[in-house]
Amino acid sequence: MHGRPRKAPTPEEQEAFSVKASKLRSLQSQFLQFHHAKIYTKEALDVSAKLLESNPEYYTAWNYRKLAVQHNLNLPEVENNEESVKSILDEELRLVENALKRNFKSYGAWHHRKWVLSKGHSSTDRELLLLGKFQKADARNFHAWNYRRFVTTLKNIPNEKELEYTTDMIYDNFSNYSAWHNRSVLLSHLLKEKAKGYCPKDNVFAEEYEFVRHALFTDPDDQSGWFYHLWLLDQTVKLETLLVSSWPPHGSNLSLSVDGSFGDCSLSPFTSRQTNTRILPLVLYFSEAVENVCSSTVVIECENIASNELVWRSLSGDGTGSAQAWLTYLNFPEEHAHSEKAYQVKVSLARSQGIFSSTGIHHGDFSHIEFSVSVPPYRSEHVDLKNEGKISWSDESFCTHDAQFLESVLVNLFHLERTKIDETVVDYQWNITTINNEISHCRELLSTMNCKIGKLTLARLLMAHDTLMSYAGTSHRNVSPHAEILQLYDDLKNMDPAHLHYYQDEYSIVLLKQIISNQELLLKHCREYRDPYFPRINNFCLRFNNLSLSRIGSMEQLLWVQVLDLSYNQLKTLEGLEVMQLLSCLNVSYNKLCSFTALEPLKLLRSLKVLDISYNEIGAHSIDTRRYLCSSPLNHRSGGDWKTEESEIHCAEVADYWEAYAIFKDLNLIQLDLKGNAVSNEKIKSLLIKLLPSLKWLDGESC
Repeated sequence: MHGRPRKAPTPEEQEAFSVKASKLRSLQSQFLQFHHAKIYTKEALDVSAKLLESNPEYYTAWNYRKLAVQHNLNLPEVENNEESVKSILDEELRLVENALKRNFKSYGAWHHRKWVLSKGHSSTDRELLLLGKFQKADARNFHAWNYRRFVTTLKNIPNEKELEYTTDMIYDNFSNYSAWHNRSVLLSHLLKEKAKGYCPKDNVFAEEYEFVRHALFTDPDDQSGWFYHLWLLDQTVKLETLLVSSWPPHGSNLSLSVDGSFGDCSLSPFTSRQTNTRILPLVLYFSEAVENVCSSTVVIECENIASNELVWRSLSGDGTGSAQAWLTYLNFPEEHAHSEKAYQVKVSLARSQGIFSSTGIHHGDFSHIEFSVSVPPYRSEHVDLKNEGKISWSDESFCTHDAQFLESVLVNLFHLERTKIDETVVDYQWNITTINNEISHCRELLSTMNCKIGKLTLARLLMAHDTLMSYAGTSHRNVSPHAEILQLYDDLKNMDPAHLHYYQDEYSIVLLKQIISNQELLLKHCREYRDPYFPRINNFCLRFNNLSLSRIGSMEQLLWVQVLDLSYNQLKTLEGLEVMQLLSCLNVSYNKLCSFTALEPLKLLRSLKVLDISYNEIGAHSIDTRRYLCSSPLNHRSGGDWKTEESEIHCAEVADYWEAYAIFKDLNLIQLDLKGNAVSNEKIKSLLIKLLPSLKWLDGESC
């Protein structure tokens, strides 16, 4: 453990272990008899004490001691006798102290000491003296630091005084992770309370950056100071929660055509299975995950649409109710007139306490989005897709789109994405100046030595600067930092192969950001889908294939995409795609998806019609722990919607493929490609055909 190789015990050590184990088993047997019989005599307490002094990790024994203490404190002869109460509690403190000498990192022992001290009959001064001894023995022990915070709170020691203590501890040893962490906790409290001398935070953070810089320049390879620097960076870029993008975008003019598309912003080659053209998804994307997006916090003004009746849902697969993207549907009424009906839609998010992030930051700007929607006259006929041909993802099916048309579309999209919808002016100058200053110092350090964590910090600083500049609405396309950041991650992959996958993920996110934020680069990835056999299909696709992507990012700028090609990459998950509510065609063939649970985000995509997951690694791994992240439909917790009497599918058919069932049961696919995966066989194909009644093409063959 921790890089220390294990060595086989000698015969003498093995014999000693056996003797110790035998004694522990005997003590444990006696203890459990007392515990089950609820006996709290001196003899019983002595047995539990011996057991805990030998094995402080025995949680049941600590719980027994709590029951025993509570029982003895409630005895008539003890209840009103302060000396007897103190004697009982002091005995517990003595026992904990002995247990900690055995194992200084015993969770149960530290927790029991907190419980005893909370009874209020013990000296906090004595506890601080004892902590001083413990922290001299192990200054970085986080249990002792947690306990110190508990004691200082009981004793009402000011946070300012404790901050001085952490300063002394850091000066004594700047490699003290726990002291740096305690410093961040104390500063967070002082800044939140706006304590005297700690408001505004600009001066405080300037001093803290200077303080930690001494440690970084003294020993750049020591990571403790860098972690504190990362916390400072996070506080510097932490802003009020903002609405950063939406679909439809602010200022857009949509026309819902009879085939279910969205005018010039519609990039889908597929019509809807039913002519349900009057339902429009509305997506709001925030700067961080938020909660409580609902009809009371988001007001929608539109003729014939009742804002208070709209249901919002978080686009997150974890079920926590917290997400960066939120979705509702605007259902426009059927019009029997012979002409289009235009609707003006206004979405308003007031500055309120209603919408808040998981970190407690509230939505801080007054945002509004306005767009228009033209709805065609009602038609009773339905589009029949029974004779629809299959979509081909081969290069021959795509061609370069007319450059002028593409540029005009993308210019509009870029403009709409960047439309400032905040009516108040937020000054980011301090944040930007601070980050610029840290970038300069980091470059200075790297000019003298090749430090991997210094390179990683510089990459993070450059990304933070880029994000702040985009929030500030500053045009900085000519000085994009993405190329430098990509080079830094390339260097880190070579310097630190142990963390190769992390660096590759970060590289992928930056690469996508570079492409999507630059109109010229994005144009190179736009292709027109044109098949001579299907002249109706004449739209363009976003192709991010062959980029070695291992993660997906910048989803807030891709809400408009309906046809996406991510083939020939290194994706192991599709996390992030759940926000692309217009997505109808997706190609993720030739990636590294290991199980059906990697497709979990697709369950939230109502418009998805074409899916290519061929030539991945689904079913190739005998042990795939991720499969248990997806509950079996046969499980009593998730089996409520599994009704065998209403389905042609029997439980026996699902038993081996319940992950596939959980993913595909709510999809409405027309075309699916599964070939090239280890799991692909006739049995699962038969299941999928039954599970997807709308399916017309499976692995290139008609169903």
